[in-house]
Amino acid sequence: MANEKSITKALINAFITVLFIVVISEFIGIKKFAVGPGTVTLLPMLYAVIFGMLVTPGILGKVVAPLKKLVDNDVIEFAGSMVMIALLPLGVKYGTLVGPNIMKIIQAGPALLLQELGNIATIFVALPVALLLGMKREAIGATVSICREPTLGVIGEKYGINSPEGTGVLGTYMMGTVFGTIFFGLLGSLSLGTGLHPYALAMASGMGSGSMMTAASSSLAAAVPSGMSETVLAYAATSNMLTGVTGLYVVIFISIPLVNKLYNVLEPKIGKKGGNS
Repeated sequence: MANEKSITKALINAFITVLFIVVISEFIGIKKFAVGPGTVTLLPMLYAVIFGMLVTPGILGKVVAPLKKLVDNDVIEFAGSMVMIALLPLGVKYGTLVGPNIMKIIQAGPALLLQELGNIATIFVALPVALLLGMKREAIGATVSICREPTLGVIGEKYGINSPEGTGVLGTYMMGTVFGTIFFGLLGSLSLGTGLHPYALAMASGMGSGSMMTAASSSLAAAVPSGMSETVLAYAATSNMLTGVTGLYVVIFISIPLVNKLYNVLEPKIGKKGGNS
């Protein structure tokens, strides 16, 4: 009975905290400001992550004293087990994209589909760096793909969100939310100086992350002539959808086996001693 009361209390406190964070984040809304020729886009998801850090004990919890009383270790443990349940609607969303949009995927041609090579390339670029920094199995979840939302669901389902691999993918997800939106918001408009066509840059904005795609494509659309803005946004949204759909299968059938194989080869050679390998 005592355990049931503890779980109920954790559930209520978690929902109160989440409701407070969501309301405040949505009230602030999307903020954009110029940085040189680029534009930084701040989304409610970013505020939610920061507020979550402010109320979590052991991080910055002393900053928001009233909410800190709600968020104790029981709430943190409960929230960790709720991550996969919260991700189920996202998994269903990507599942429903496959059937109705299969013709779009076929018609899109190699320009959009071959961008999955970029997802695989993150393994070869990021995994050695992660191992040199001392990461162990966390490196698998962190570097398996840049396609954030589908990867979070796949890794959480395969390894468990509380596993080292789950810790790695959550770390990448949070870093993408906090820093990725700012980075890609600037990159979207600054990349016009490379001479690449705006539509090609719009395709590149679709990386399987709603927040980073929005930041990149919005700043890019603001920097191109007004007649191209809608097309830029459409290309970016389509690219993001295709990356989510195709990226899901690439992660399952190619990236996970590849990153595990490469991890087994590289970890004994360049990994730091200690930890779980």
